[in-house]
Amino acid sequence: MLLLNAVNLRVEYGRFVALPRFSLQLPPGSLLGLIGPNGAGKTTGLKAIAGLLPLAAGSVRVLGREVEPGNRDVMSQIGFAPDTPPIYEDLTVAEFLRFIGKAYRLRADLTEERTDYWLEQLWLSDRREAKIKSLSRGMRQRLTVARTLLPDPALILLDEPAAGLDPAGRVQFRKLLAELRDQARALIVSSHILADLHEYCTHIAIMEKGRIVQFGTVAQVVGGHDANRCLYEVTLAAAVPDVASRLAEMDGLTRIDVVGRRISFEFEHDDAAAAALLARMLKEGLPVARFAPVDHDLEQAYLRTGIRQVD
Repeated sequence: MLLLNAVNLRVEYGRFVALPRFSLQLPPGSLLGLIGPNGAGKTTGLKAIAGLLPLAAGSVRVLGREVEPGNRDVMSQIGFAPDTPPIYEDLTVAEFLRFIGKAYRLRADLTEERTDYWLEQLWLSDRREAKIKSLSRGMRQRLTVARTLLPDPALILLDEPAAGLDPAGRVQFRKLLAELRDQARALIVSSHILADLHEYCTHIAIMEKGRIVQFGTVAQVVGGHDANRCLYEVTLAAAVPDVASRLAEMDGLTRIDVVGRRISFEFEHDDAAAAALLARMLKEGLPVARFAPVDHDLEQAYLRTGIRQVD
């Protein structure tokens, strides 16, 4: 069963079409990384899925039920954390979460139990009675995530959730997202921190101009151009003036790039073939000091699409 089924969503702002035809399906246990340049439609897509924008066309179903205004049961299964969190600065952290609990009609004791749990999980227990206006940006981001998770939603939508987190906080946050993923929920995380997405996501969607231009598992997106080839990096002990032309004569090398003593190219992702290539380079008199394959990563996959900017 699909946890999320968004089909042909169209969002218009007057004459401007922000999402012309947006579809996304996710089963339980999925964690989708949503990436793209400024204005690609990522935030609009998240808001449309959350039922926060009127649709000119299309439909969204969560757990088989249609998302529409007034449908409290299904709306309570969606948690959305925007990149600019709407929070009440004169409330304390605990007061704010109690307010959220009342808005979702949670029992007072359940709200307190979940507040304790999520403040601990998001490293805010010692700030429980602090005024929100005293919190740093990173703390506010974590509080927004706590607010989003308090109702225990099945679908979690996070727009730039790691903004403002320090490196240690990012590590802890990755662990939290992996735990949520393993609880058979579905998550969508919009982020420009591609290395983090590569680590914890199950799927990746790349957006441009309101459309998903590439979608698949992390392995499919990262290695999708040719899983049998990979990037190699070579360092020479000394610069060789005609090295580029000499490499071009060797079978199987593509995308050759030479900068001083440093060389990169694509070649077969095969140990025996790599060993034979290295032997030939040495036989040709190239002073190879370092020769190593480089695993494909999400940043390389993004750049291969030709989209020029990551926000």
